[in-house]
Amino acid sequence: MNGDKPPQHPLPIIGITMGDPAGIGAECIVKALADHSLRERARFVLYGTAEHLTYAADLAETRPYWLQGTLEDARRALSADAQRVAESVRHPSSGWNGLNDGSLSSPLGGATEETSVLVADFDDCNVDARPLRRPSMEAGRASLRFIEEAVTDCQKGLLDAIVTGPIHKTAWKMAGVPYPGHTELLGARFHTRRITMMFAGGPLRVALASIHEPLFELRHQFTIGLVFQPIDLMHAALRDWFGIARPRIAVAGLNPHAGENGLFGDEESRVIEPAIEMARGHNIDAQGPFPADTLFRRAVHGEFDGVVAMYHDQALIPIKLLAFDEAVNLTLGLPIIRTSVDHGTAFDIAGRNQADPGSMKSAIRLAIELSKKRRGHGLL
Repeated sequence: MNGDKPPQHPLPIIGITMGDPAGIGAECIVKALADHSLRERARFVLYGTAEHLTYAADLAETRPYWLQGTLEDARRALSADAQRVAESVRHPSSGWNGLNDGSLSSPLGGATEETSVLVADFDDCNVDARPLRRPSMEAGRASLRFIEEAVTDCQKGLLDAIVTGPIHKTAWKMAGVPYPGHTELLGARFHTRRITMMFAGGPLRVALASIHEPLFELRHQFTIGLVFQPIDLMHAALRDWFGIARPRIAVAGLNPHAGENGLFGDEESRVIEPAIEMARGHNIDAQGPFPADTLFRRAVHGEFDGVVAMYHDQALIPIKLLAFDEAVNLTLGLPIIRTSVDHGTAFDIAGRNQADPGSMKSAIRLAIELSKKRRGHGLL
C-alpha cells in the first residue's frame, strides 16, 4: 500500500558537486547533462560556480541549459518544491521555472525554456574560471564548500542523492581539510566508520577493505573487522541495489599468491580467512582468499558477482583497465545515496575541452536508478 507514503514528485532531485574548480569537474558535468534524455530522468541542483560552468559550456560549444541563483535562492526553490509536493495531489512541473520567485536567472539573460537543472552559484569562491591546472588553497576550500552544502541539503531531505565531481587531495590539505577524500568526510558527517567504496564498471564490481591508507601502514591496521566490513556492506548492496538474491563475493589475498600457505605472509590465515568465516556465519556467500593476479579474470568471466580487494590500487587497476570512461564509485554504509566519478581532477587537460564525461554520466544514471529504488522500496 502506498497510502501511508508521503507524496512524491515523480522525478528525483540529484545534487551534483562540481569538485575542484581548477580541474575537469565543470566540463564533465556540462557535457554529461547536455544529454537531453538524461535531463528528462531527474531534476538537478549543481553546487559550484556559474562562472566555471558557463566557461565549460563555451569550451564545449554547448548552450547553457540551466537556471542559476545563489545557494539561498536554490534552497528556496527546493523548499518550495517540497511544499508544493506535500500540499498538492497534482505534481508540479518537471522543471524549476515554475518555482522561480524572480531570484533565478538564465546565464543567457531574459526568459529561458523549461529546465530541470538549477545551479546553486558560489560566486564568492575567488577561483579563476580559466582552470589553473594546479592545486590551490582557494580551490580546495571551494570544493569543500560544495560538498558540505550538498550534504546539508541531503540531510534536510531536499535531495534524493549526491553525485560528486573530482576533488584534489593536495588542495584539500592546503585548505586545512582533515580528510583525504570525500568518503572519509562523509563518514565523519554521518558519524560512521562503517563505510567503504565500491567501484562498478563493465563486468566488475569491487569493494575496498582499505581506502587511502599507505601500503606501509596497512599491515598495522589489518584486522578481521577491516576485511569483514566490506564483505558485509557489499553483500547488502548487491542484494538490495543490484537485485542479486544471493551474491557470490570473492575476497582477494593481500600477499603474492594469497600468501602461499604462509610462505609470503600470514595475513591470509590470520585475518582474511577468519573474516570470510565470519561472513559465512552471517549467511553470506563469501569465498577466498584468492590470489589477486587471477581473481579478477574469474570475476570478469562471471564466476563471482563482486570482489573485495584489500587496498586501493588492487581494486582500481582492473576497474580502470576495463572501464576507464564509465566506471562509478558508490559509497557503501551511508544513510544517503552518493555516487562519484572514478577519476581525478586531470589538471593536465583542464580547460582544453578534452574531458570525457562518460564516468560522470554513469554516476548520474546510477544515482537516479538508486533514488527511484529507494523511493519505491523504502531502502536505506
